Formats: sequence, C-alpha cells, structure tokens
Amino acid sequence: MKIALLGYGKMGQTIERIALERGHEIVLKKEEFNTYEGLSGADVAIDFSIPTVAVANISSCFHNHVPVISGTTGWLEHYNEMVALCLEKKGAFISSSNFSLGVNLFFELNEYLAKMMSKFDSYKVNMEEIHHTQKLDAPSGTAISLAKSVIENSEYTSWTLENPSEKEIHIEAIRTENVPGTHTVTYNSAVDTIEIKHTAHNRDGFALGAVIAAEWIVGKQGVFTMKDVLNLE
Repeated sequence: MKIALLGYGKMGQTIERIALERGHEIVLKKEEFNTYEGLSGADVAIDFSIPTVAVANISSCFHNHVPVISGTTGWLEHYNEMVALCLEKKGAFISSSNFSLGVNLFFELNEYLAKMMSKFDSYKVNMEEIHHTQKLDAPSGTAISLAKSVIENSEYTSWTLENPSEKEIHIEAIRTENVPGTHTVTYNSAVDTIEIKHTAHNRDGFALGAVIAAEWIVGKQGVFTMKDVLNLE
C-alpha cells in the first residue's frame, strides 16, 4: 500500500516506522510548506499535521481521490464541510481524536458508564487530560470526545475549562514534559469516587491504529469511524 504522510512530526515519523514494518511504502512526507507532489499516486493519506493546515490537507486528498485518515485535532469546526466534500467527491474519510485501540475501547467504556451513572444524580463528573508540552490544543480532542459522549448520555449540556456550572463537565488540561497522553474520567459523590483511566505509554498505539484504519479504508467509499474499523458497533 502506498501511503502519503501529511505531517511529518513525531507522530508522522512513528507512523512511517510502523507502516514500513507492515510492508507499506511512503510516497509523500509533507511538512507544513511542502507541495502535495506524490499525493495523487497514493492509495491512502494519513494526516497528523497541525490545525491550521488540516483542512487544506484533507481537501487536497478528496480532490485527488485519495482516502484520508485524519488524526489532527483542533480544526473540527470545519468537519461538516469536509464530510460534504468527501461525499461530493465520492471519497473515503475517517477523522478521529484518537486512533489507539485502547482509547477506542476506553471510549466504549466511558459511554457505557455514562449511561449507567445518569440515573444517579449524587455523582458529579469531571475529567483530566495530561499531554506533552508540544501539544497545541487544549483540551485534547480525546478529552472532548469523552465529554461529548457523557453529554449525549446524561443531563450535562456542555464542557468547560473554567469553573463549571451544575450542567457543565469540568476538564482540566495539564501540559508536562514527555507524556504521550493520559485521560481520566471521575465520578465523585459525598461518599465515594468511581474513576476510569487510560494511560498511553508511547505513540506506537496511536500510530498503529492509524495504519490499521488506513489499511481498512482502501477501496471503500463514505465517512466512517473507528467503531467501523474495529467492528465495535
């Protein structure tokens, strides 16, 4: 499989290593100001760039009829536009805040717990995410996905980084050196605490999930999620 890497930072380099180990070929390594030369010859593109160029990267893939896997966060106000363009161009698209197998299982656990806890209003939910200091967005896309899942399955209406109101989920975003990603969802009451937590030990899990998604999407048409890739529906 011929892969275009859109974004060649630490994640892009980890994806390259894992893709090569799985027998694939890298035909484009695009950093911020490079051209898209080689994109049209790719079987699939994997975008781990930065928020300011993600839309241009994804658009270029659809215009070149290349399926795209996007793990970039911080640009999702344009998500519906990209979905519309994908459908118009009969493309294939997966955008996820996190491609890690473990995190996607954690998403499922979080949703199940939210549904169960919605019956018990004595518990107040809050979240914490910890990442390396190079991460540009806060809170993380993964934390936002976790919060949205709780909101969809409870009486909460929104999330905030500030002091929360009764119907808001507080997310604490911490930046420290050399932390690939830790996410904790906590339900506190006056008498006890229930907590679920996912800790990434390195970037390999994120990169492997993205490559697996790329392998899965080739030859397909439409907009998908990691639930489709991992058959979690």
